[in-house]
Amino acid sequence: MKLVVVGGHSRNIGKTSLAAGIIAGSSALRWTALKITQFGHGVCSSSGEDCDCAVDDPIHPFSITRERDAGGSSDTSRLLAAGAAESYWVRASVGQFGDAWPTLRRLIENRSYVLVESNTILEFARPDLYLSLLQLDCGDFKESCLRWLHRADAFILAPSKASRPHWDGFDPHVLETRPVFKVPAPGYCTSEVVDFVTARLRASAARDVPALAKT
Repeated sequence: MKLVVVGGHSRNIGKTSLAAGIIAGSSALRWTALKITQFGHGVCSSSGEDCDCAVDDPIHPFSITRERDAGGSSDTSRLLAAGAAESYWVRASVGQFGDAWPTLRRLIENRSYVLVESNTILEFARPDLYLSLLQLDCGDFKESCLRWLHRADAFILAPSKASRPHWDGFDPHVLETRPVFKVPAPGYCTSEVVDFVTARLRASAARDVPALAKT
């Protein structure tokens, strides 16, 4: 299995569009796409209230739902419409993704190519490629993104009026140590990004690195 992770430092900065663009540009790989959502403590709701992402089941504190409607408006529908062979929505409360991981691992371990939209999985799996999407004029910066920034294989820069980042704890010089791709809205993906992903996957296949090795 080859694993690609698309992460980002905030919500609503184009991660799903980037993931869909990668899938569309390499649909022959027949991707299994995963959207991971954590809920609770205001993660999914700016008001701090419960949201539609919450799983109302104390016995099963996570949910893995397969998307079958490529014509819907959900993120998982968009990934399916882009050309994914399968698309799943994984939901777990904040800090409890570990409960979902054994089930999720069994689901994906026999798939050939898996694309995950979320930083969360980086605590449990070592991807063949990790892309970190940044929007320089968005002030919010997830701790999970900052934590795994050193693992990024490339940075994808969403359209922004700012020329340099100004986030607490973020060293802007890290952008000089990795490939950086500037992408336009609304697609948030370019052929150069797709070529980078497919080339890295070919190189990883040659090395035969196990994607699910525990970090």
